[in-house]
Amino acid sequence: MRTRTQTIEDLAVIDVWRAAHRSVLNTFQAILRNRTKGTDIVVAQRHKRRSTIFGKLRRYPTMQLARMDDVAGCRLIFPNAEELYAFRHHLHCAHFNHSLKNQPDKYDYIKRPKATGYRGIHDVYAYDVNSVHGKPYKGLLIELQYRTFYQHAWATAVEVVGFITESQPKFQEGDKRYEEALSLASEIIARTCEDANSCRPDLSDAELTEQFLALDNELGLMRMLRALNSANNEVTEKKNIILIFGEPEEGKPPPLEMKSYRDATDALRALFELEKQHVGKDIVLVRADTSDEVRIAFRNYFSDATEFINLIDNGCQTLMKGKVLHGPNLQRPRRTKAQG
Repeated sequence: MRTRTQTIEDLAVIDVWRAAHRSVLNTFQAILRNRTKGTDIVVAQRHKRRSTIFGKLRRYPTMQLARMDDVAGCRLIFPNAEELYAFRHHLHCAHFNHSLKNQPDKYDYIKRPKATGYRGIHDVYAYDVNSVHGKPYKGLLIELQYRTFYQHAWATAVEVVGFITESQPKFQEGDKRYEEALSLASEIIARTCEDANSCRPDLSDAELTEQFLALDNELGLMRMLRALNSANNEVTEKKNIILIFGEPEEGKPPPLEMKSYRDATDALRALFELEKQHVGKDIVLVRADTSDEVRIAFRNYFSDATEFINLIDNGCQTLMKGKVLHGPNLQRPRRTKAQG
């Protein structure tokens, strides 16, 4: 599979390994939903896509599948960094047997943003269970991602750019100008929305804005994102959603088909069957409590960069002392109840 010639046996191993993480996902999403009840924190979960697993194994030739710590993951989105850190601290102090595998600061990309502009925090837990039924899953890994609303808006835009261009700024592949523009955008959002810095603290406000606008003029990045239409498909109240992506055309998001299931087991079974039927297609299973939460937590799959656009418009105007740079002054994006 590392040479892009995966066999039927390779695919079967991947499917069995992903399916084994279902109990881990269910346990952690229940823990997280219980602890976030009555708050404005969004919680969602996902199995790593088959295509993404292959890509990661190719990028890291020495990595073993058993060491991949993000086959299963839960994402939490917070109104602000203060609430994020407070929640994470309480979770670290929780009385359960699942063990945190990393030092608390190891994957803190808010304190130490990545060069790409990525900000957020990751934790890796090892699943622990005492029941006979659960014994085969003991030690399986799950990744928790913590982001603020603003960090999530930026990360969504990065994913969308990867969908609709031949570049993959998330993995530092393709046209380096997209990486540069998005790293500048991350700094704009950090300064104007969170009173913080990202990966470009060396630039003055004027330099930051001017460099971003110059690159945007070359790439047409903001114009391209504005032109996208979110998927019109209605996400139902069935909480397990399979997203099936067609082949994208340059400058357009990939066609999106959705199938929804009430039962998680049925959804996982359908996922594996669809992947067998549509080899090479990008197919992902996501889960959240409501249709709004699906769209909030997985906006990148719907090619929806609306929040990012508004944050950058407002951010540029703020940094340039209110001077209008992208047309009429836009209001800060209206947030849903789930976003806070």
